[in-house]
Amino acid sequence: MKTLLKYLGLYKAMFRASFIADLEYRVNFLTRIVTDIFWYIAQIVTFEVLFHHTQYIGAWNLEQMRVFLGVVFVVDALYMIILSENLDQFSEKVRKGDLDLLLAKPANSQFMISFQKACTPAIGNLVIATAWFVYSLMQMPNFEWLRLLWLIILIPCGLVALYAMRFTMASTAVIFARSENLQFIWYQIYRLGMRPDSIYVPWLKWFLLTALPVGVIASVPAKALLEPPAFELFAWVVILAGILIYLTNKFWKFALKSYSSASS
Repeated sequence: MKTLLKYLGLYKAMFRASFIADLEYRVNFLTRIVTDIFWYIAQIVTFEVLFHHTQYIGAWNLEQMRVFLGVVFVVDALYMIILSENLDQFSEKVRKGDLDLLLAKPANSQFMISFQKACTPAIGNLVIATAWFVYSLMQMPNFEWLRLLWLIILIPCGLVALYAMRFTMASTAVIFARSENLQFIWYQIYRLGMRPDSIYVPWLKWFLLTALPVGVIASVPAKALLEPPAFELFAWVVILAGILIYLTNKFWKFALKSYSSASS
């Protein structure tokens, strides 16, 4: 518990420092929010147009798909705030030698490389994403609001899965020095998780919930809101989150064995 409180306090200090630094460039702060608003609009318009030609996509109607998009937006905004600024620049930090400085700090190196900087402009994204999410739920007839309690468990587990896959892909830069092509592959994989798993054929759906679990990022939390509870699936997501964190830590330690200082 003391260790957890220590790292929470450390993250709070780094978050405050990130917020102050981001406010120095207020135009950039606002521009990043506006840019992501266009991304939200593009996703919404895509599905609204598709539902002009069909009543269902996979197993969900338009109102249910709006809820799914709300989950996607909220999870993506949380990822942007907490992780994106660090993991997207991972390869650059390795090349410039910033990783050497992080490894020298008296703190867990994986924690430092993952959470050193927060993307505070994405807080605006989270506000907008939450507003859309609440609006989409209000369009659902007879929605059981107590189902939102499932999100307390499932969204953090989805973020853990997202973090584990993104961190593992990013940390290959420690081994290969340049791994931009692998990062491109990651973005294509991530896009699979931004679509409901019910649209995929059974074998691919199984694959996206197990071996390459991008399906747990948004599809499983959305299922908890829209479909009868699948307790076995929810239990699997919790177990999977623990497994992925363990494997991620093992891979990081393995990658560091191949690392040579940027100054060497």
